Amino acid sequence: MTQGEPQCPPDIAELRQRVAEFVRERVMPQEPVLDGGGPEARAVLAQLRKEAKDAGLWALPHPAELGGQGLPLRSYAHIAEVEGASDHGPAALGSASLLDALMLWRHGSPPVRETYVPALIAGELRACYAMTEPDVPGTDPVRIATRAEPADGGAWRISGPKWFTTGAADADLVTVLARTDGSAPDREGLSLLLVPTASAGFRVVRDLPVLGAAGQAEIELDQVTVDADHLIGERGKALTVAGERLQLGRTLRCLRWLGQAQRAFDLMRARARSRGPLADLQLVQRHIFESLLALRTTRPLVHEAVARLDAGLDARVEVGLAKVAAARTLEQVADAAIQVHGAAGLGPDTPLPALFRTGRAARILDGPDELHITSVARRVLRTDPA
Repeated sequence: MTQGEPQCPPDIAELRQRVAEFVRERVMPQEPVLDGGGPEARAVLAQLRKEAKDAGLWALPHPAELGGQGLPLRSYAHIAEVEGASDHGPAALGSASLLDALMLWRHGSPPVRETYVPALIAGELRACYAMTEPDVPGTDPVRIATRAEPADGGAWRISGPKWFTTGAADADLVTVLARTDGSAPDREGLSLLLVPTASAGFRVVRDLPVLGAAGQAEIELDQVTVDADHLIGERGKALTVAGERLQLGRTLRCLRWLGQAQRAFDLMRARARSRGPLADLQLVQRHIFESLLALRTTRPLVHEAVARLDAGLDARVEVGLAKVAAARTLEQVADAAIQVHGAAGLGPDTPLPALFRTGRAARILDGPDELHITSVARRVLRTDPA
């Protein structure tokens, strides 16, 4: 168990150790290939998924009735950190599809649930979520330009651009936020529609590297038609479904960022200890201290958000605090580890550049720091103290 984390039950601790070893021994050595994308990366990922299934580590947080192993959030949280120590851990172990599978299962029509959810959990399909658009602030989704108009037979015809859509290049399905009624700034009238990426009129416009790393894309929907039963949730009520998804998604990402920050910390400590004089330098000791302080103070915030979500309570304040703290911690610890490594920390022989890049991007993607800071502060100012 990592310091600052709630007590981990013995059976979960053993499972956590197995996941940590799988990520460390099987996933991390393949990161250069996986980072590169393309056919070779897909082949490696398929092999890792087979190994995870053979090891009994596949789809740990997915509901058992849908083909997963049914770990509740508070139990899975102990595992998510070590699983997320590599960006590719969740995909290799089958938990990356959790948000999409839960959203479609809870809010999709029977045909959507039966057709897509089991295949997502089995790793046979890949899904992504398209919300952000060029020239529209990501913090103000009511102003999106993508529209869905009624078509024959109750179908929908969707047109508009999206960008910074994670995993779109390899996705089979994309959930699109579009306006079906009214106009900006109405909060009502936004709907979610599930689009198979093989649909006529759907295309990936270009990759959008984030600080040089692949994985994001700009997409375009040009009169893409989907059946009426591909509406996710109620017409005009997309923000309710999106809010549910965002709270869980941000919390899971916080756990994974903690795992990556811990990885950077371990590399920094090993580097200092392997270079005798380094460990004796007070400035290096300060890097170690400040990084440990960040980890130890952030971890309880993240697990507080987990506990409230698991209990079905309003966790908007806790998730906002955790998201800002975890993103800052990853950036801070990775930066310190690079400094201690010197030039070696900038090159391709360690994962530190990728960890730093993730930390820096985390402070903007999935809601910038400023959004969470103002949102939490306003909410606290409106409520009485506990």
